[in-house]
Amino acid sequence: MYGASSALLVEAGLGLEPWNVLHEGLAELTGLTIGVVSIIVGAAVLLLWIPLRQRPGLGTVSNVFVVGLAMDGTLALVPDVHSLALRVPLLVAGVVLNGVATGLYISASFGPGPRDGLMTGLHRRTGRSVRLVRTVLEVAVVATGFALGGTVGVGTVLYAVAIGPLAQLFLKVFAARPAPVVSAVVAPGQPERAILPG
Repeated sequence: MYGASSALLVEAGLGLEPWNVLHEGLAELTGLTIGVVSIIVGAAVLLLWIPLRQRPGLGTVSNVFVVGLAMDGTLALVPDVHSLALRVPLLVAGVVLNGVATGLYISASFGPGPRDGLMTGLHRRTGRSVRLVRTVLEVAVVATGFALGGTVGVGTVLYAVAIGPLAQLFLKVFAARPAPVVSAVVAPGQPERAILPG
């Protein structure tokens, strides 16, 4: 879902989420696909976890490979659109689908993605707030990506404003429900019409 949502934002051409601005800029520079660049950057960010003493999970490693492959696969399937009447719905669908993906993958508790783990690791090591660390990372990534030719636009702003509330909503929707607590209760008396062994 992450890869598909990112691909929809690329097809909309109205601005990407911060890390994909960087991925697109690097793709323009290197000639690689945006999905392959996403995999390379994810692996590089994962190496930054070592000094931060972050521990990857199955979700972390899957994120590195699956998102990039899904993005390239979706881009190969979705036809190019030029009409603004089609690009705007693609943008909105991409942002909403990204929120759904966020709720699902965090609720699964198989480990954060490389970029989220970098944020939490820097927060823990520096003592700075998550908000400050996240903001500095996102601004640095967007600025670098934009300088390399990545697409910044209304979609980037929409994503920045909407992803927090969407993630919170879908985290509630997909939160694992705790199993009901079953306790042995002793009946105070004999129920009526009980069949007793003779």
